Amino acid sequence: SESKLFNGSEKDISLSSSKLTKKESLKVQKKNYREEKKRATKELLSTITDPSVIVMADWLKIRGTLKSWTKLWCVLKPGVLLVYKTPKNGQWVGTVLLNACELIERPSKKDGFCFKLFHPLEQSIWAIKGPKGEAVGSITQPLPSSYLIIRAASESDGRCWMDALELALKCSSLLKRTMIREGKEHDLNSSADSTHVSLYGLLRANNLHSGENLPLNDSEIERHHFKDQDMYSDKSDKENDHDHEESDNDGLGKSEESDSDTSERQDDSYIDPEPIDIKETTYLEQSHEELGEAGEAAQTEVVSEENKSLIWTLLKQVRPGMDLSKVVLPTFILEPRSFLDKLSDYYYHADFLSEAALEENAYNRMKKVVKWYLSGFYKKPKGLKKPYNPILGETFRCMWIHPRTNSKTFYIAEQVSHHPPISAFYVSNRKDGFCLSGSILAKSKFYGNSLSAILDGEGRLTFLNRGEDYVMTMPYAHCKGILYGTMTLELGGTVNITCEKTGYSATIEFKLKPFLGNNDSVNQISGKIKLGKEVLAILEGHWDSEVTISDKKTDVSETFWNPTSDIKQRRLPRYTVKFEEQDDFESEKLWQQVTRAINNKDQTEATQEKYILEEAQRKSAKERKLKGEEWMCKLFDQDSVTGEWHYKYADTRPWDPLNDMIQFEKDGTIQTKVRHRTPMVSVPKIKRKPASQKKGECGFSSPEPDNQDSSGSEAQLLKHNTRIRKKGADLGELQSAIESIKETQEDIKRDIMALRNRVTSNSPPMDYHFLQFKHYVFILLVVLLQLIINFLFK
Repeated sequence: SESKLFNGSEKDISLSSSKLTKKESLKVQKKNYREEKKRATKELLSTITDPSVIVMADWLKIRGTLKSWTKLWCVLKPGVLLVYKTPKNGQWVGTVLLNACELIERPSKKDGFCFKLFHPLEQSIWAIKGPKGEAVGSITQPLPSSYLIIRAASESDGRCWMDALELALKCSSLLKRTMIREGKEHDLNSSADSTHVSLYGLLRANNLHSGENLPLNDSEIERHHFKDQDMYSDKSDKENDHDHEESDNDGLGKSEESDSDTSERQDDSYIDPEPIDIKETTYLEQSHEELGEAGEAAQTEVVSEENKSLIWTLLKQVRPGMDLSKVVLPTFILEPRSFLDKLSDYYYHADFLSEAALEENAYNRMKKVVKWYLSGFYKKPKGLKKPYNPILGETFRCMWIHPRTNSKTFYIAEQVSHHPPISAFYVSNRKDGFCLSGSILAKSKFYGNSLSAILDGEGRLTFLNRGEDYVMTMPYAHCKGILYGTMTLELGGTVNITCEKTGYSATIEFKLKPFLGNNDSVNQISGKIKLGKEVLAILEGHWDSEVTISDKKTDVSETFWNPTSDIKQRRLPRYTVKFEEQDDFESEKLWQQVTRAINNKDQTEATQEKYILEEAQRKSAKERKLKGEEWMCKLFDQDSVTGEWHYKYADTRPWDPLNDMIQFEKDGTIQTKVRHRTPMVSVPKIKRKPASQKKGECGFSSPEPDNQDSSGSEAQLLKHNTRIRKKGADLGELQSAIESIKETQEDIKRDIMALRNRVTSNSPPMDYHFLQFKHYVFILLVVLLQLIINFLFK
């Protein structure tokens, strides 16, 4: 009996212990379940609330349920797409949860690029609350619940958005965990070594402790946003949850710590933890500047007898209608600066473009662009002066600082061709939302007593946030009185400023002084601002003084532009590159000896130094011709299809205040330092000589292959590069086919010429004098006989 009793009690003990093990196991599972839920919640919270965690942000058009389009500010984060009314006020409209969405391109008749985000089972794609606990979004047109139809401004922007969305769909959890680990490492590093602080940790700590950006802490947001009913399996678990809360938090910390230690760091998508100093070009404020006076007095030149003899010697080499681009001009008519420097005169009032980029009304934007265009002409040298003809490969860099917006406008120019002389330039201020590019072919025509300097080419002004291009041309410079009279310089011709997207355009006519005109008829202009063919306003005045505008609808006239002394004092100061940091082919250093001689009024030395530079250029051209080498530009590339010149490192992305920190320039490359790396929006251009690619080591954003940043996975980058290579290969095949067709046409032409020569040589010589003397006698007799018959029968 004792044995039975012992065995029975042993059985009861083993049974109770198994029940206890099962209960403990269930408790551990529930604990792990809660930890996993909290970890996922914390990951999503970090993604939504941290402004530095961002993949892409821009204006997009979204179609509502009423089939009308609304322009909204879209911010793409890992796993979510936040939709706002405006980027400044942060008026939240809705949050799209991307984890259950599919993405597809959508055909459309309208301009731009259209794509669709949708739930395959037609379930809701929207989150219940906003990133700051908003229960109700901003009032806008009703949006569909299970899909979104989105339109980008251009195909390049749309493709970039699709790539970024695919990246966010596929790699959202990976990116979120990366950012969680970044924040955790900051905490560990700060406790271990107070001097070593993660840049991301600083940004995150600053944002988390900011009352404006984040009114609720993590636990409050977790309680408001992610409180779901399946957290607890029964009532007893819910009651006992408070007892285990402390141990759960300990377990959560250990779980995240081990996850950080064992997982692979994904540093390719974000900036390095240590702050990196910017290495940029040193600019110094321009010390001296010559503005000139308004009116004809500042545009006339009294030529001395010695210089007149030089002009007569020069005129013996030319004839009317001849191009003067290859004629060596005397140094006494030279302005002591390069033509590349001269082209930068248009940006002393670049703040007008900053205002235009913020202007919502398209008509007012066009007026501000025209006002900026006219502001570039009143700066002129005293007398009749011509800048240096740039040397092939010559470059010029400068910048202007905008005190109101704390931004910089950078100007980069290069002489990309010598015969014909072509100057390419690029201007960028991403923070204020504009860039400008173009190329100018300088031509000179001689007409006897006058000559004209024609600037053939166009500039293209782009407002980055709007995708608008304003294409503009240049007037020509006309110099008269070369042989007799007073030498006078004027501007002439009709220029056009057009925006194809908005339909607005402006036409400005620069008028030459009439033969019997008075002083008021000097430097006159007249123009129109139109929408399509409808004239909205009339411009009248002088390009170096006051210009008035008259509204056609209201008949109200007012001053449109007047470069008064107050306006001139408020112009932006220009900064040029420190002389010691300039390259040998930069304008100031290249022409320093000629400039010094002209300023010292030593024309002999100036002519000699100028000849040395020009002779070195001719020698270099001959050496390249003998070696069969082509000149390779440093900063610009020519499009093999259109022939246009493009800046190699152009960045046309809209400025993102949450990501972009500062724009700077180094060695001719304009770059942007960013908080984290993002894909480029600029359209890829086919280059004749592709540059080698390196992996970026800092948070700088530039289209330069050596410095380009990436925020996608390697597979996504590989897919993007493969697409670009495929397009390049297709274009190369198309060009090869065109060349083959041209060669075939040439062969056919040669065969036809040979056949024609053979037929001509084999055919008997034609007797063009087929009427002989006897024929003329016979015709004469017939005529006389006819006259006699007419006389007899009269």
